[in-house]
Amino acid sequence: MDADIPAEGGNRNLNRSVALTVALLATVLGLAKIKDDNIVQAMQQAKADAVDSWNEYQATKLKRHVSQGAADQLAVLGVLAHDQAPVARQQAALSAQIAKYDGEIPKLAAQAKAKEGLYDALNVHDDQFDDADAFISIAISTAAVAALAESWVLLLFGWAVGGFGVVMALAGFMGWALHPDFLARLLG
Repeated sequence: MDADIPAEGGNRNLNRSVALTVALLATVLGLAKIKDDNIVQAMQQAKADAVDSWNEYQATKLKRHVSQGAADQLAVLGVLAHDQAPVARQQAALSAQIAKYDGEIPKLAAQAKAKEGLYDALNVHDDQFDDADAFISIAISTAAVAALAESWVLLLFGWAVGGFGVVMALAGFMGWALHPDFLARLLG
């Protein structure tokens, strides 16, 4: 049996609109994917830097604790020592180390928090590109179904969904503060 296919290939305007929609959305999706991958790499580096900074912070706190313990023991032993000069020199050296660590600890904590802040800022943009990816993919699929079903209504729905995806991609590229928290919580 032969199918009844109109000579002009169906609804040409709809098919052209679908083709143009798919081409444009696929282009935006490809560019957004490149940028998103770069953001993910930067997030990984920021997280590694934050972990390193927190490790350095913890190591410095441990060194301070050990130095304080040594100073406390030296103070007890100093009472029993006949010659106080070596004890006093060692106590001065330990006090200098403790002071140095006391100065480093807040700086290291601030440095680690700043690196975590960078990670959080990058994560917002990663979420924007993830939203763009999801909504543009849905729009492309909807456009394909619209062509098969010869439905302008489905294509219009695809445009609306794709439009939101494009807005989210633009937000990621431009650094806009647009972040649908409900989506991030739902999908995160």
